[in-house]
Amino acid sequence: MTEIQAFLLGLIQGLTEFLPVSSSGHLEIGHALLDIQDKNNLLFVLTVHVATVLSTLVVFRKDIMVLLKDLMAFEWNESTKYVAKLLFSSVPIIIVGLLFREKIESLFTGNLFFVGCMLMFTACLLALTQFVKKSDGKITFFKALIIGIAQTMATMPGISRSGATIATGLLLKAKKEDVARFSFLMVLIPILGAAVVDIMSGELNSAEVELLPLLIGFISAFISGLLACSWMIKIVKQGKLIYFAIYCALIGLIAIFAA
Repeated sequence: MTEIQAFLLGLIQGLTEFLPVSSSGHLEIGHALLDIQDKNNLLFVLTVHVATVLSTLVVFRKDIMVLLKDLMAFEWNESTKYVAKLLFSSVPIIIVGLLFREKIESLFTGNLFFVGCMLMFTACLLALTQFVKKSDGKITFFKALIIGIAQTMATMPGISRSGATIATGLLLKAKKEDVARFSFLMVLIPILGAAVVDIMSGELNSAEVELLPLLIGFISAFISGLLACSWMIKIVKQGKLIYFAIYCALIGLIAIFAA
């Protein structure tokens, strides 16, 4: 992998992890366009995902500090309930990840037709949020579970994780700001968990990516992730997801016809 390829893939990961356009789908398209042969290199994938996790921690540092402080009180307060909901929302993806990981990974083969179809699905899901007239409810444990199931659907390339979780939250009529915050914080658990599993399993030992491309990819993903996360919070508040629905539909059609 060259430095330019690492920069572009890091940029794609950082932007599309938070914008509702599917990071996995765009990475598959990016690999095809850049003719990258080592797209299954776990070390690079892990590096750019950790970079986006760090960007989330930076953007929500105040919220996270409040949650941690309240947790240390060892009381069933609002922060404890919130963390419990985050953990509860992760149950579906943890189960699917443990039981069907190899089947999920088999979908990442550069199949542009499949990616295009899943992008069209993302477009439809985002478009449905336009019909939600009022969304000011709280995120309950039940809603957290449903949002978690939506996150599990996004293990398929082309279905946006942020798009699926935010759209599902809005369709459940949860408050816009709360949905965006919950969507971005809930991803920390599965990404960090997957990173620990990869490290402990020793699957990273065969990685052959040089240090410089890794560093470039990390910085690119981190900075673009910071920008995208901040942008997305504002976009959700303004209710402008329809533009991303149109974008996903267009990219999906291009991918389908290019397959």
